[in-house]
Amino acid sequence: MKKIFAAIGLMMFLQSAWAIDIGAAKEQGLVGEDNTGYLAAVQNPASAEVRALIAEVNGKRQASFADTAQKTGVTVAQVAARFYELAVQKTASGHYYQDAGGRWVKK
Repeated sequence: MKKIFAAIGLMMFLQSAWAIDIGAAKEQGLVGEDNTGYLAAVQNPASAEVRALIAEVNGKRQASFADTAQKTGVTVAQVAARFYELAVQKTASGHYYQDAGGRWVKK
């Protein structure tokens, strides 16, 4: 029984060690800021790991955008658009963002 728990613990540790974070994904050119204020895959098809990261980040962004919109009396789309503008300004050199036409641009 101890071996089973140890194996499960090791698997969980290795899974978290392998999980990619947003900084590493941007650095590798896997994800970028899309022109709607959300994170998107730069190259398709994206791996399951990258898709999971995108879903997690975008879920948090959606909740934050909705909260901000409700507090400020604007639409979620307006909050997302403003976030996109700020995200592009803060995008590090070598990372990707989408222009207004939907093309990926390397900053």
